[in-house]
Amino acid sequence: MKQIKNIAFDLGGVVIALSYEQAVKRFEEIGLKNARQHLDAFHQHGIFGDLESGAITTEEFRIELGKLIGREMTYEECLYAWHGYVEHVPQKNLQMLLKLRQLGYKVCLLSNTNPYMMQWALSNEFDGQGHPLDYYFDHLYLSYQCKYMKPSPEIFKMMLLGQQSSAEETLFIDDGLKNVEAAQSLGMKTLFPENNEDWTEPLSKLLGIE
Repeated sequence: MKQIKNIAFDLGGVVIALSYEQAVKRFEEIGLKNARQHLDAFHQHGIFGDLESGAITTEEFRIELGKLIGREMTYEECLYAWHGYVEHVPQKNLQMLLKLRQLGYKVCLLSNTNPYMMQWALSNEFDGQGHPLDYYFDHLYLSYQCKYMKPSPEIFKMMLLGQQSSAEETLFIDDGLKNVEAAQSLGMKTLFPENNEDWTEPLSKLLGIE
């Protein structure tokens, strides 16, 4: 078995604690009555999926959301609603990311996400200590920039190429079963924590680190 050298993390539900219910509530607040039918905890669809796959811009999303709701939306309202997905950012997870990099592992993010979420994540407000998300990773592979969404094999292959790592020496950590199965089918090792479950101890055991 090849030694793990490259570790790829999902964002929502793994690096940060996710709240699907809070997101639904916020989209309802701004006027999307059937928000639960439009939103997903793992894989967005419709205009939400189009935004995350990079098929439409934030401006196009704002206009289309306005059509669904029946009034013109502001950018700030869209930002507020999307940010509902963020429950909190566990410091324990962030410390583990830094530790892995100190130990010499390549550490990257592989996330289905969108520019509204990233405006917050890439700001100095992300961790509450003045650091943006990319402070903790060697590289970010974001669906809307890659133009592919997990579980599409293309986004995994882009990540492996970018990290200059083989599938056999890569560990992928995600709370979405389809994403984990996709990574396994390409030959990666995987860790499959439940949504918002602590993965730091299982990972330490798997890697044999204190």
